[in-house]
Amino acid sequence: MAKEPQDSLVVQLVNGILIDAIQSRTSDIHVTTDEQEISIRYRTDGVLIPQHISPEMREHSVMVVSRLKVMANLDIAERRLPQDGRIAIKVGGRDIDIRVSCIPSLYGDGIVMRILDKSSMKFSLRGLGMSPINYETFSNLIRLPHGLVLITGPTGSGKTTTLYSALATINKPGIKIITAEDPVEYRLEGISQIQINEKIGLNFVSLLRRILRHDPDVVLIGEMRDTETVEIGLQAAMTGHLVFSTLHTNDAAGAYTRLLSQGVEPFLVSSCVDAVIAQRLVRNLCQHCKVAYDPDSDELPSDFPLETLQGGQHSVIRNVLKGSGAPEGKIYRAAGCPHCRNVGYKGRSGVYEFLVSSERIRELVERNTTAWEIKRTAIEEGMLTLRMDGWRKVLAGETTVEEVLRVTRADSAGAETSASP
Repeated sequence: MAKEPQDSLVVQLVNGILIDAIQSRTSDIHVTTDEQEISIRYRTDGVLIPQHISPEMREHSVMVVSRLKVMANLDIAERRLPQDGRIAIKVGGRDIDIRVSCIPSLYGDGIVMRILDKSSMKFSLRGLGMSPINYETFSNLIRLPHGLVLITGPTGSGKTTTLYSALATINKPGIKIITAEDPVEYRLEGISQIQINEKIGLNFVSLLRRILRHDPDVVLIGEMRDTETVEIGLQAAMTGHLVFSTLHTNDAAGAYTRLLSQGVEPFLVSSCVDAVIAQRLVRNLCQHCKVAYDPDSDELPSDFPLETLQGGQHSVIRNVLKGSGAPEGKIYRAAGCPHCRNVGYKGRSGVYEFLVSSERIRELVERNTTAWEIKRTAIEEGMLTLRMDGWRKVLAGETTVEEVLRVTRADSAGAETSASP
């Protein structure tokens, strides 16, 4: 009889974790067990934040992990192999989908839960945080009659959100859009979305061949993972389709060399790739508590545009800020208040690097030159790098110097030009 109250307590503890995480806009919950100890961390706005562990949670840590595995339809007796599952719940009338990954560790199971709040996702180009110039460029790119547009960046940098926002913008009854994704994270009305299933042989290559027979205008390839997928994507771009896809590279220029390293003919890459957009996510300053300050020169990195801060005219970032309504020349730091749970930040937005294939860029790609040479040429032609766009957001009062340093590297020879593993 004593087991029922205990079970009820465990259910309350687990429900409390999930509800609290959802209400705090958490994207992932990390649960780690170590002998008699349990730790819980929320990834909120891209940063892991440790959570308070109550005595009850410590006492019933094993049962808490078992409860999570039961909710995700996992085998609670399996402690040797990784497992994946899903939890579907309703919180405040909202449908929440939670992807669960469980891996065995030395002292117990480690669980990571990705929270997908279907009701809170609104895919809009305006909400991505692009500068006016980048917004106009992207709006034109996604309306091209054919070609290939690539989004690059590490896992969790917002590539899917950018692509979904693009598709939602151009999705009209007169345009047929088909996607091949792994996994399909959100449902987009009016778009044919197909889930990759490697177990039955439904991979990107086999699926793309069939998709092209269905006369699409726009094709989204979740990721260009291998040479064959790349070649089919490029051929689709050459035969009158607008193709969107992603790559894991550290910057925009690295995408060209990544494609060439897979054995693709340089003329195919140079003629088909219309633009590469690298991106990262920075946390937005809480507008209720951010504090302006005058930094000492030694507080700022050497590549910070001091001339813009001091009112100088010689800065490409100043040109970007003009006409955007940004309060030029002020820097803010995070403070913390009840609106942001005393973190100082609330929400995230993107910093971008738009590399549009000009004639000079196409010539460099055909000559199979280095990524640094491509990047240097693009900067000469007016490209804002990830770092420069980050400084733009700092000067616009949207984020902090620390956030830009956290997600970008300085623009120097050899920096940010190699493909990530």
